[in-house]
Amino acid sequence: MSYALEIRDLQAWYGESHILHGVNLQVEAGQVVTLLGRNGAGRTTSLRAVMGLTGRRSGSVRIHGQEAIHLPAHKIAHLGVGYCPEERGIFSSLSAEENLLLPPRVSRETAGMSLDEIYAMFPNLYERRQSQGTRLSGGEQQMLAVARILRTGARLLLLDEISEGLAPVIVQALARMITTLKQQGYTIVMVEQNFRFAAPLADHFYVMEHGEIVEQFGAASLSEKMPVLHQLLGV
Repeated sequence: MSYALEIRDLQAWYGESHILHGVNLQVEAGQVVTLLGRNGAGRTTSLRAVMGLTGRRSGSVRIHGQEAIHLPAHKIAHLGVGYCPEERGIFSSLSAEENLLLPPRVSRETAGMSLDEIYAMFPNLYERRQSQGTRLSGGEQQMLAVARILRTGARLLLLDEISEGLAPVIVQALARMITTLKQQGYTIVMVEQNFRFAAPLADHFYVMEHGEIVEQFGAASLSEKMPVLHQLLGV
């Protein structure tokens, strides 16, 4: 089995606060995996712990077979990992295109998407390429945040709540983007509160509670697991 990401007994802390209590999950190369859970369950912390952005952490995080638990964040990125945080973090004083020209290449094996490829995937960004970051809509900022990662050559994408608060037409565009990236062999781990957005896209689901995985299942089992999800998540 070829795992793009394999996590074993992952523990993570913010200061003295123990947030993750032995997370275990595996993501096959080319899969879309969704982390479900209520606010505070530990989903975002799981993504941040993979990237080395929490405080102390222990356990095992293997990226494409390489142990990364003791690596600093910039070394983890160079294993071909791209992280899109919920706050997006675009440079508001630069134009959309200047934001896209900034990211360094993080993978020796794969080149990042060209500007032409980015603009083909996100026509809105082409139309707004000279617009300042602060003048983009929330949806356009989200597209830019994801597009910037694709420029780096990362093939394992960690996406945190990319559909949150966006208009339905933008959410549909992001769903098409994820489908296209999966067809191109990207591996995607999503934290999503929007179950209707995540459900049709994911190959596998993990449900978190109190910093632990409490349920997992494949897409084929989604309908039979709906009563459990309703109990755990209220969906």
